[in-house]
Amino acid sequence: MAAAISTQRLVKHYGDVKAVDGVDLSVERGELYGFLGPNGAGKTTTISILSTMLKPTSGAASVAGFDVLTRPYDVRRRIGIVFQDPSLDEELTGRENMVFHARLYKVPRAQRDRRIDDLLAMVDLVDRQHSRVKEYSGGMRRRLELARGLLHDPEVLFLDEPTLGLDPQTRNHIWDYIRRLNQERGVTMMLTTHYMEEADALCHRIGIIDKGRIVAEGTPSDLKSQLGGDVVHVKVQAANGAVADALKALPFVRTVTAMNAGVQLEVQHGESAIPKVMDAVREAGGVVESISLKKPTLNDVFVKHTGREIREEDMDAQGRMRFFMRHRRR
Repeated sequence: MAAAISTQRLVKHYGDVKAVDGVDLSVERGELYGFLGPNGAGKTTTISILSTMLKPTSGAASVAGFDVLTRPYDVRRRIGIVFQDPSLDEELTGRENMVFHARLYKVPRAQRDRRIDDLLAMVDLVDRQHSRVKEYSGGMRRRLELARGLLHDPEVLFLDEPTLGLDPQTRNHIWDYIRRLNQERGVTMMLTTHYMEEADALCHRIGIIDKGRIVAEGTPSDLKSQLGGDVVHVKVQAANGAVADALKALPFVRTVTAMNAGVQLEVQHGESAIPKVMDAVREAGGVVESISLKKPTLNDVFVKHTGREIREEDMDAQGRMRFFMRHRRR
C-alpha cells in the first residue's frame, strides 16, 4: 500500500532562497507524524505544497495516493487542515460553521446531519452547538476546528500548531482528541508544533527540518537515545581525584566532567546506574550530598541538529496570508 504522504527530492525556490531543498518524506497510512523546524526552516512551505496551496519548483509529492501537481482536486478532497490562525466565522454558531463547511465539501445531505452530530459529540460541543463562536473559549474553538476538519472524512489531516496559546489543561484535552482521531478513525496526521512535549507525547515519528532539509528523523525515543545517554549530576562532599577515577572505571559511564563541588556523568540507563554511582563514590572516600538525573529531551535533540531552540512563529496572520497570496501561483 502506498504511503499516505510521500515526497521525492522536493524543492521550492523563491529567487535565490531555497525554502525547501530536496526533502524526502514517507508517512505511512495511520501514522501521526511530527514535523518540526525553526522559523524559516521550510516546514510551512512543505505543508503548503502537500496541501496544494503552493507548487514546487521541482521534485514530486503525493498525498493519499494522488500527485499534488497533476491531481490537486483529488488531493483536496482527501485532506483536512486545521490552521494555526482562527478560521471560523464568529457570527455563526458552532453547528452553522459545520453545515457551511459540509456544503463547501459537498457532503451528501443524507450523511451531513449524522456526521455533524457525531463529531460535535466527539469534541464535547453538543451543549454549545447553537451558541455563536464568538462566545466560545479558545479551547472550544480549537475543538470545533478539529471537528470541522474531519467533517468530510479526510484520509490525511494537517494540524498546524493545534494547541498554540492554550492553557496546559486545555492542551491536554486537545491531545486526547487528536489521539482518538488517529487511533479510532485511522486518520493519518502531520502535525507542526513548537511544544516539544506535545510532539513527544503524540507523534509516532518526528522529522526535523532545517534550512530546507530533513536533518533528523525517527521515533521520539530513538532520536533521544542518539544523544548518548542520561546525565547524572552528583554533588560530592570531599570530592577528589579518586572519586572521578572510580566513576570513570564504571562500564556504563561514557563521560565524566568535573563540576563545582561535584561531577557530571553521561551514563546509560540512568535509573539503574544511580545506586552503582553512589556505591563507587563512597568506596572512593567521597560522601554523596545530592544526586540528580536528567534524561535527554526532544528539545536537546532539536538544539543538537539545528543549533537553536524552537520558538513560536513571529509571522502574524496577515503576514502569513500575504506570504501565501504572493507565492501561491509560483
